[in-house]
Amino acid sequence: MNILWSLLLMALSSLSQTPAHQDSSSTQLMRAALQAISAEANPSGQISNPFAALDPQQHAPKVKGIYATAYSAGGERLKSLLQLIDSTELNAMVVDIKDDSGYITYKTDNAKLAQLGSPKPFIKDIHQFMETLQKHQIYPIARIVVFKDTVLAKKHPELSFVKSDGSVWANGKKDSFVNPYKKEVWDYNIELAKEAVKLGFREIQFDYVRFPEGFENKAKSLKFTTNDKSRVQIVADFVDYAKQQLAPLGVRVSVDIFGYAASVPAAEGIGQDFVKISEHVDVICPMVYPSHYSTGWYGAKNPDIEPYRTIKGSMEDTHKKLSPLAEKKPIIRPWIQDFTASWLGKGHYTKYGKHEVEEQIRALKDTGIDEYLLWNAGNRYTEDVKY
Repeated sequence: MNILWSLLLMALSSLSQTPAHQDSSSTQLMRAALQAISAEANPSGQISNPFAALDPQQHAPKVKGIYATAYSAGGERLKSLLQLIDSTELNAMVVDIKDDSGYITYKTDNAKLAQLGSPKPFIKDIHQFMETLQKHQIYPIARIVVFKDTVLAKKHPELSFVKSDGSVWANGKKDSFVNPYKKEVWDYNIELAKEAVKLGFREIQFDYVRFPEGFENKAKSLKFTTNDKSRVQIVADFVDYAKQQLAPLGVRVSVDIFGYAASVPAAEGIGQDFVKISEHVDVICPMVYPSHYSTGWYGAKNPDIEPYRTIKGSMEDTHKKLSPLAEKKPIIRPWIQDFTASWLGKGHYTKYGKHEVEEQIRALKDTGIDEYLLWNAGNRYTEDVKY
């Protein structure tokens, strides 16, 4: 074991001299040492990662990114998104690799993925797309929607939640979820993540790492596999397992989580605990859209109308929530709002533009946060923002 630790230290000392885009021999050495140490500690691989505090992307930029659907990434919209990034301080793109319906968004020949997944090549040539991102020096992040997966649920009901009449449960929007207690679901999503790393993505961002909203009111009426672990624990176990599986590949792991989770106790119903999840990731991405907070949050009568106050309050709570993690505290990289929430009704929302986006960024800076991601479902972002 001492030899392995020596090899690891040698790799780390030389890694700082290696360009970030190269898979150097020292990087390979570090990965091998990590794998060997883990294997010696426990052949099953089920151990807590002793290098959780080590950022696998130490040369990564301070990420300021946008979200792109597979439609945008594979269509005409990509040109305007590239122009936006090229002309501003934005430097990253979060791209759907498995989307909100559960479709793999590019053509894959991976037999393991074909067993459970359903590819739809919205991105017609994934290799050319990755080359384009590299050409524009864009930090690539692969978004994988995990447990919200209507495609897999319909294809394999035994991996989902089934009603008494034998049909697969769906929410009011006709979205179905797969069961976080099923290891097959874990391995399917992690296999996809591993392929994304091979394609050139430098970070895997897992979204919908949870049970359906309001699940505590539905569980008793549904048939599904379970065990003696709580929903909170099984979700945290998935994140821990994913981090262990991906750490040797030198890729960051991030998780999206409800922003208000930093301000409340663990959400037992959906199985999300802000701290338990955060201690197993490199980056935590709380979704702190002001429009998603109701009256009274952080003293704001209408949080959507007060973006600075809302974001500042959420970040202060986030710092407090994660302070017990000390050196295991991940990078905090919030999702912020670049859309107008007109559905809130007159008097409860404001049209979002340059001022509102910049107010959110100002609140982040004032609370020590220098990374963020912009969300607009249609991928139309405000112009002339000072990032």
